Amino acid sequence: MPSPSSIQDLLLHPGHIGLVKGLRVGHFTDSRRPTGCTAVLCPEGAVGGVDVRGAAPGTRETDLLHPSNLVQQVHGIMLSGGSAWGLDAATGAVRWLEEKGSGLDIGVGRIPLVPAAVLFDVMMGDWKVRPDAAAGYAASQSASTDRAAEGSVGAGAGAVVGKVFGLDRAMKGGIGSASFTVDGVTVGAIIACNALGDVFNPFTGQLLAGARTTDGLQLRGTRDALLDGEEPRPVLAGSNTTIGVVATDAQLSKVQAHRMAVVAHDGLARAINPVHTMSDGDSLFALGTGQSGKSLGMMTLCTLAAEAVAVATARAILLARSVEVFNQPALPSACDMGMC
Repeated sequence: MPSPSSIQDLLLHPGHIGLVKGLRVGHFTDSRRPTGCTAVLCPEGAVGGVDVRGAAPGTRETDLLHPSNLVQQVHGIMLSGGSAWGLDAATGAVRWLEEKGSGLDIGVGRIPLVPAAVLFDVMMGDWKVRPDAAAGYAASQSASTDRAAEGSVGAGAGAVVGKVFGLDRAMKGGIGSASFTVDGVTVGAIIACNALGDVFNPFTGQLLAGARTTDGLQLRGTRDALLDGEEPRPVLAGSNTTIGVVATDAQLSKVQAHRMAVVAHDGLARAINPVHTMSDGDSLFALGTGQSGKSLGMMTLCTLAAEAVAVATARAILLARSVEVFNQPALPSACDMGMC
């Protein structure tokens, strides 16, 4: 069992998904309201997989990732706010990748393949402001191997958690990243957390953020409230979702990438409760660049994947900052509630 100091270090000073060889990550954050998008690019191609657990997803090109389908590699993943409108951000990434000569060779040219997932943040300010193709292009243009900003940026800019009892009792969500390296192979994750449920420290079980008491001064604890018989009143079906990417530079088959996406959801279950609800569209993509030239056993890879997802989810909350939107009550962050 890790010591308390090492647990804190894992949450506050982990690796990041940019350490996975062959990946670049960039954000676009809109200054007009809390929204944005995050591009996870693999211009040289990566084996892809996906697992959608939430009942209200918003996605693009997930079918091509099925292990039985033809395409073996993709060239990026787009995570975006803006609900269904935000899927347009992937078009910007496609355009940027095409300009760089990346994509599936079809003889007359190359087609960049960029699956995408979106989260619902359109209640945060002017709903007509949402990520578009220009936003996706800007996120792609800014992508690098450096540690990408975390918290209230990119796809996590408008994220909110703990909405089971209404938006007025919720808290600010965000985006976070983490990675682990074993025997020269890195597994990393980037998670935009806009969950209906509460978020916990995955090591200690401490409640970090979520539904607050009616006076807004304390954390209520959604699980306890529901067990006590308090009636939920979610804002709107489908108005939540945790989306993300788990990636490795290990050599993977498409079947293995799918399995890694499946098991990575265990990390969400360690950090979010309730999770995978009828009002969430939880979707995790998996990428395998193979650029380490090595392969770990699937037991180790999947363990690292779930761990990276859990830590990245907690970091998304710990690094988020409170936000005030015109004509709406301010939503506090975990730090505002003394959890940092």
